[in-house]
Amino acid sequence: MINDILNWVIDLVSSVDPVTRTAIAGVAVFLETSFLLGLVVPGDTTVLVASTGIANTSEYVGMLLVVTGGALIGETVGFYLGRFFGERLRLSRAGRWIGEERWQQADTFVHRRGGPAVFASRFLPFFHSVVPLTAGMTGMRYRTFIAWTAAASALWTSIYVSLAYFLTEEYLALTEQFEWAGWVFIVLVVVLIVVNSLVKKRIARSQSKFMSDEPE
Repeated sequence: MINDILNWVIDLVSSVDPVTRTAIAGVAVFLETSFLLGLVVPGDTTVLVASTGIANTSEYVGMLLVVTGGALIGETVGFYLGRFFGERLRLSRAGRWIGEERWQQADTFVHRRGGPAVFASRFLPFFHSVVPLTAGMTGMRYRTFIAWTAAASALWTSIYVSLAYFLTEEYLALTEQFEWAGWVFIVLVVVLIVVNSLVKKRIARSQSKFMSDEPE
């Protein structure tokens, strides 16, 4: 039963044209990393789901390139929005919804850490949407910003796309032999979600001292 449900989901995703599926993932990540849309657009979930439909190496490489490119374009848009419209965006309705405290945390984070803050933010909830804007507002050089965010985006994309692709591939191989393959797949997904959450919390804790106005 569980195998049938999972197979149906995978078949549904796989039925979408590969170019369209890849483009959707790239656009989702672009929106996630541009002005505050990462707070409402589930880019990581979209990438994971889209990657379960990858059928061959060329689609895998294409997904890596498009998602990384989408992230870099989105981050660049966020950076220049911060550079030219930062204060107005911060005082806008969406900016006020974020809250001054969180804006201040992002400011302090970027001022204290510079490029490493940009890198770490890609793996932190909330900050991956705000730090590009903040980096632009603080006057960070674009060359510095894009170097750090390119490394982070490439790593992030490789992890998400590879996990979804290879886990799905292993599941499909197992399901041909074992009825319990679906349960193994679900357990692995749950474990990965928990590990992902713990890693993000660990990164957030390790960087929290750089987000505080208090002296180190």
